[in-house]
Amino acid sequence: VQLQASGGGSVQAGGSLRLSCAASAIFSQNHMGWFRQAPGKEREFVGVITWREGNTDYEDSVRGRFTISRDNAKNTMYLQMNSLKPEDTAVYYCAVRATSRRTPINRGLSVYDYWGRGTLVTVSS
Repeated sequence: VQLQASGGGSVQAGGSLRLSCAASAIFSQNHMGWFRQAPGKEREFVGVITWREGNTDYEDSVRGRFTISRDNAKNTMYLQMNSLKPEDTAVYYCAVRATSRRTPINRGLSVYDYWGRGTLVTVSS
């Protein structure tokens, strides 16, 4: 599975961006997640969507500001980011957890099997 993330850029605080992640293949029981890594920090969970049901989960600091959606026909996941803050500045990565059966959402990086190259989001104050 190959993943291509896009849509990063520079924005002022309070602004919005939408990231996209296109997958070469995605299966109904898979999960797709967004993660981010700020300079000098470890990569962290942002949110996830289950491909079949569309169930989502978000990290507390982005809940209510970020929304994950997917387009099944295009094998593409989106991350709509609103009310951006300087602390949202990071390289954002998308990933696929290649589960073969219905599985509870897991925020851990280690359970994700495929990763895309990141896209940089810079939020200025």
